[in-house]
Amino acid sequence: MPVMTILSCKILQDEIIHLLENDPEVDEICVIKNNEEQGFLTKLENVGLKYDLKQLTDIPQVSGKADNEKYTIMVYLVELALHEFPKILREEVYKLLEGITPYSDGILLFYGLCGNVLDRVEEDFKDQESTCPVRILRDEKRIVDDCVGATLGGGEEYLKALKKFSDQGTFLFTPMYAHSWKEIMRVDPLKPEKTLKMLRKVNEITGYKRVAKVHTRLGYTTDFDEKVEEFARIFDFEILEIEGNQQVFSKCYVSMKKDMGLIMI
Repeated sequence: MPVMTILSCKILQDEIIHLLENDPEVDEICVIKNNEEQGFLTKLENVGLKYDLKQLTDIPQVSGKADNEKYTIMVYLVELALHEFPKILREEVYKLLEGITPYSDGILLFYGLCGNVLDRVEEDFKDQESTCPVRILRDEKRIVDDCVGATLGGGEEYLKALKKFSDQGTFLFTPMYAHSWKEIMRVDPLKPEKTLKMLRKVNEITGYKRVAKVHTRLGYTTDFDEKVEEFARIFDFEILEIEGNQQVFSKCYVSMKKDMGLIMI
C-alpha cells in the first residue's frame, strides 16, 4: 500500500482537502491524532470524505504492510505557533520527518522556506531518496517563501503582490490565516486587550495599515469575510483583495506521485 504523507502547517489544511477531494485515486485517508486536527476533520466530514484517525504508533510501518494496490494519504498537521520561532520550527519539522519516514513511501512538506530554515530539507534527507523521498513546495524555479507565497502561485507572483502593496504595510490573509490570526499573533484569550494594544503599537511603528484578502476560491473555511472584517475593525485597517490559486499545491502533489511511481511519466 503506497503511503504519501503530507506533513503540513495547519494553515494549509484547506489546500490538502482540495487535493483529496479532487483525486479519485486516493483509497484511504489517515489523519494523525496530535491535538491539531479537529478543524480539519470537520472539513473532511463536511465534504463527505471518510478518514481514519490514528496515533502514529498504531499504524504499521511500511516494511510490515501487506502488498496491495491501495493508495493512502496520511496527513500530519503541525501547530501554527512554531512559525514565531524559525529555528524551533526547523528542529520540529526535521524530528517529525525522521519519525514518520518508517510509515511513509514519500513525504510532501506543505511548507515553504519559512525564514530560510527549510531551504536544505530535500538535500538533508537525500539519503532516503530511494525508499521515502522528501519534497517541499516549489514553484517553477525554487522553493516558495511561505504559505502565502504558495497560495499566490510562487515567488514571482508573491514579489508582484508585495510591490503592488509596497506604498503601505499590508497583511496578506488567506482564509485559514484570517481564521487563525489571533492564534498566530498570540492574542491572549484571557486578556486580549493587552496583546491587541501591543499589536496596534507595532503596526503603527512598522507602518502596517491594510489587510488584503487572498481569494483561494476554496470554500472550506467559511468565516473568511467575517474574520478579515474583525481584524480590520480592531486595527482600523483598509481591506483590499487579491487573487490566489492552487497551482503550486497541485503541481507539487502530482510531482510527488510521479516520484513515488504512482504516475508513469
